[in-house]
Amino acid sequence: MARIAGVDIPDNKRGEIALTYIYGIGRSSSNKILTKAGVNVSKKPSQWTDAESKAIREIIASNFKVEGELRSEIQLNIKRLMDIACYRGLRHRKGLPVRGQSTKNNARTRKGKRKTVANKKKATK
Repeated sequence: MARIAGVDIPDNKRGEIALTYIYGIGRSSSNKILTKAGVNVSKKPSQWTDAESKAIREIIASNFKVEGELRSEIQLNIKRLMDIACYRGLRHRKGLPVRGQSTKNNARTRKGKRKTVANKKKATK
C-alpha cells in the first residue's frame, strides 16, 4: 500500500481514483498530477515504480494544499467569517445553510434532528 501525504492509497484501484482518497484532491487534480508525473492514469498504484511514486509525492507537496493543512485553512476561513459577523458567518454560527438554500421544509443536514414544539393546550372550564 502506497502512502502519500499521510494517507494510505489503495493498491487495487486505478491511479486517478486512488489519489482521490487524499483530502483536497479530486478527479481533475489527480489527472493533472499523474500527467505531470508522467504516469498512466489507468495504472494501479501497486504497479507504480519508486521513481513514479516519488514524483507524485513531490508534485502534491509543492503544488497542492492537502489533508491537515487544507482542513485548518478552511476552519480559519469559517472562523474569520464568524468573527466579522457577515451574513455567511452568522449562518455558520446558527448552524443554518450558508448558500441561500430554503429552510422551510428541507435543510435537515445543517439544522440537525427535528425539535418538536408542542401546541399550547386550551384552558379547561
